[in-house]
Amino acid sequence: MIHNILKDKPTRLFIILSGFLIANAMVAEFMGVKIFSLEELFGWKPANIRLFDDSYSFNLTCGVLLWPVVFVMTDIINEYYGRKGVRFISWWITSKQSAGIENMSSAYNGIFGQGLGIIFASMTAFLIGQLIDVFVFRSIKKRTGEKHIWLRATGSTLVSQFIDSFVVLIIAFYFYPKWVPNQGSPWPVNQVIATGIVSYIYKFCVAILLTPVIYLVHNRIEKYLGHDLSKKMKRAAMGQEDGLADIPVGG
Repeated sequence: MIHNILKDKPTRLFIILSGFLIANAMVAEFMGVKIFSLEELFGWKPANIRLFDDSYSFNLTCGVLLWPVVFVMTDIINEYYGRKGVRFISWWITSKQSAGIENMSSAYNGIFGQGLGIIFASMTAFLIGQLIDVFVFRSIKKRTGEKHIWLRATGSTLVSQFIDSFVVLIIAFYFYPKWVPNQGSPWPVNQVIATGIVSYIYKFCVAILLTPVIYLVHNRIEKYLGHDLSKKMKRAAMGQEDGLADIPVGG
């Protein structure tokens, strides 16, 4: 039976794409607590961006290196498998992370220095970001059809990354310390907003730079599936009934 499943191109492609997305999401989560200086990495001077009468540079969590890749993969899966495919992967990731969350918090805290607040904030931001990404992607595609891949893919990523950037900070560093005892002092609102802006500037630039990658992956998938099968899957992903026939994995 497993051989028959793996012989099916749409199923095999879904396994590969979802595996890559899940792996990057989990690694990004593990790396999330570690901080690095983007300027020092490239030998640049600190940006010293002035926000709310204070100065901010690109001191980012290591997780931001991979989150843009995760959202790009979300758009690729959305293109061929629709919102059902994306939701399945998103719920799977969040359910696995939340299972036994107290024990996981202790383990993360011991290994990565990452506590329950950041775990919960990251899961929430990821899930909200994914749902928004799917919504924006589909809304753009309904208006543009098969044209302008960059607009629906990069556009949906930019919107979802914006929401993700602020949700994780607001929950982890403002509400969680405010509501849960012995978690330190909440960040001032100005600091939360400023940090979110700096983080989003980086994610915005990376999302633009990854646009050619979207076309590269899209073209490789088109060649792998073939024109007819690819067309059927994309119609199925948008909920167009005539595209659903003979597609074992679809939206």
